[in-house]
Amino acid sequence: MRHQLAVVSVFAFLFVLPCVIHASEPVHVGSRRELFVDEHLIESLKGARRQLHHPTPREIAIVHDAPWEGAGSGYHSVIHDGDVYRMYYRGSTLGVEGGRLKLGGEVYCYAESRDGITFTKPNLGLYEHQDSKQNNIIWTGVGTHNFAPFLDRRGDCPPESRFKALGGLASQGGLFAFHSADGIHWSLLHEDPVVTAGAFDSQNLAFWDETAGVYRAYFRTFTKGVTTAKVWKPEGYRAIRTATSRDFVTWENEADLTYQDSPVEHLYTNQIAPYFRAPHILIGFPTRYIERGWSESMRALPELQQREERAAAHLRYGTALTEGLLMASRNGVHFERWNEAFLRPGPQRPDTWLYGHQYIAWHAVQTASSLPGAAPELSIYASEGSWHGKGNAIRRYSLRLDGFVSVQAPLSGGELVTKPLTFSGERLTLNFATSAAGDIRVELQDAAGTPLPGFTLDACEPVFGDTIDRTVSWDGDSVLADLAGKTVRLRFVIRDADLYSFRFADESVQP
Repeated sequence: MRHQLAVVSVFAFLFVLPCVIHASEPVHVGSRRELFVDEHLIESLKGARRQLHHPTPREIAIVHDAPWEGAGSGYHSVIHDGDVYRMYYRGSTLGVEGGRLKLGGEVYCYAESRDGITFTKPNLGLYEHQDSKQNNIIWTGVGTHNFAPFLDRRGDCPPESRFKALGGLASQGGLFAFHSADGIHWSLLHEDPVVTAGAFDSQNLAFWDETAGVYRAYFRTFTKGVTTAKVWKPEGYRAIRTATSRDFVTWENEADLTYQDSPVEHLYTNQIAPYFRAPHILIGFPTRYIERGWSESMRALPELQQREERAAAHLRYGTALTEGLLMASRNGVHFERWNEAFLRPGPQRPDTWLYGHQYIAWHAVQTASSLPGAAPELSIYASEGSWHGKGNAIRRYSLRLDGFVSVQAPLSGGELVTKPLTFSGERLTLNFATSAAGDIRVELQDAAGTPLPGFTLDACEPVFGDTIDRTVSWDGDSVLADLAGKTVRLRFVIRDADLYSFRFADESVQP
């Protein structure tokens, strides 16, 4: 991909420039798991390519049909906390009836699951709705429109602030900071808004970035992508802005996100977070919004009568479409964004192919596979059926662990050569899938590309199968401790296979 030059900001000097790797400097990967969601480690591809993969639709995880929820429910967050999966979302009766907008109240709600497959709504008895506290409402104050909780994984986080959140609108003064000990009982952490410059009419979120040692926030702004003199200048599209903080109250280093070789598009939510299996990589699932207008294809989409009623109330409710994208970053500001959809609207069916469809919930989480004995997988959650009727829903999708992007080659073969790198650890493990005829072999080279004795391609025992964790060996030997700390390159020769990730691991490291 080609790189666009970004507007240089204070944030760039603080966080981007230290990450620049000169050609002569090896990349230190340590014992981290490395994915191919970006080109960070790739020196060359020959007969192989990076392939974007797509989640598989599964069952409905939750339906928002309670009187305090409704067809405008949205902005979901899912947190895997020990043996419980916590889901947070805005309940809203916003919708369309008889060609007119139906405006209702907004509340913030909580649901939970033991398996990440099916979620239930506990009666919490905290807030009253229609003269009853028998509901799952956890917040009704400022910030209810876009409250976005997260589990603060900072090592010295006080117990009373184990959970934190941002929420708020420009009309309320900006984003407010919240905290909670249990993720259910919430209060303001600070009386005044902590981020005030922005649009905020989206899901605005924050998290602790252990790699950078700061809190990061990502929130709605508006920019107009204009490229002049190779500089991307901001000013009128829905876009994403970021900032950092040491204490979750004082925010600084604000900067608009920049992208590698991507068009200017409306991006609604951003859903950025450290990927839990490789937390030095930030992965986001932004929502792409596109206005297609009326056409024969638009009229051929599901539920035309409802679509016309929505359009009569507001054109975008009828003719705008949304879908999920994938992007990744190592510095929090500059992202590689896949221009092709990660989560398409999919087969035409009721409650799909509309504005509000395929908004991906914040966080992909690990769940058990539905195949007995198979490795765990990722669960991703996305919305469908908004703006009409008594409620909408969230569908679960599954994806292989690390399975966002692979390096893929046909049976005729292809190669990936990495940039020079150093590692720590004792063995090389792969997450891969092959056909019965396919395989992967690995050669270790010095910085100049010369094969290392004992670790040549011919000495590598071909690996085949479909697993998230397989150790590579050369003439029966898999121990690499003598090479740890030395500059090497990896040459992967791939035949009818997908390579999703690799890791130099210690013997004690679990997959």
